[in-house]
Amino acid sequence: MDEAGLDAILKDLEEAMKKTISSYKKYLTTVKTGRAHVSVFENLRVEAYGQQMQIKQLATLSTPDATTVIIQPWDASTLKDIEKGILKANIGFTPQNDGKTIKIIIPPMTEEDRKKVVKLLKQETESYRVALRNARKKALKSVKDLEKDKVISEDESKRAEKDIKNKLDEYSKKLDELYESKEKEIMSI
Repeated sequence: MDEAGLDAILKDLEEAMKKTISSYKKYLTTVKTGRAHVSVFENLRVEAYGQQMQIKQLATLSTPDATTVIIQPWDASTLKDIEKGILKANIGFTPQNDGKTIKIIIPPMTEEDRKKVVKLLKQETESYRVALRNARKKALKSVKDLEKDKVISEDESKRAEKDIKNKLDEYSKKLDELYESKEKEIMSI
C-alpha cells in the first residue's frame, strides 16, 4: 500500500483545480458587465519610454462612478501613449484626453449586448469545466496505474476514485457559483 502516492495524486489534483478556478476568476474580471472596472484597462500594454508597459505601471486607475474610468498618469508625457494604446487595443472604448487625465465613459449595454456577453461567458466557462474534468482524468489514470502496478489495492483505488469524484464535484460547484454570480451581474441593469 502506498498512501504517499495517493496523497500526492490528490494533492496534485487539488492544485490543478485551484489553478483552474483562480484562472477563471481572473478571466471574469475582464468580462464586460456594463459597469466600469479598472481591470479592463490596467493590464493593457502601451508603448511608453521606448518599451511595452502595462497601463497600471504608468498611471493610477479609478472608477468615480459606475460608468466612468479615470486614468491619471504619473508622468504627463505618457498621456498620449496611454490614449494611443487604448485606441490600438480596439476594445470598444474611446478615451477622452483633457491634458491631465484620460476619461473613459462605459456606454450602457443593451439587452442584446448582455445576452451576447452571457453566451460568450457560457462558452468560456465550459472550457474551464473541461480543464477540471481533464485534471480528474489525469488523477484517475494515475490511480489506475498504481492499482495495475499492485502498489495499491482495489479497495484503495475505489476509495481514491470516490475522493477524486468528490473533488470534481466541489470545484465544479465553485465554478457554477462564480458563473451564476457573473451572469446575474451582467443581466442586471
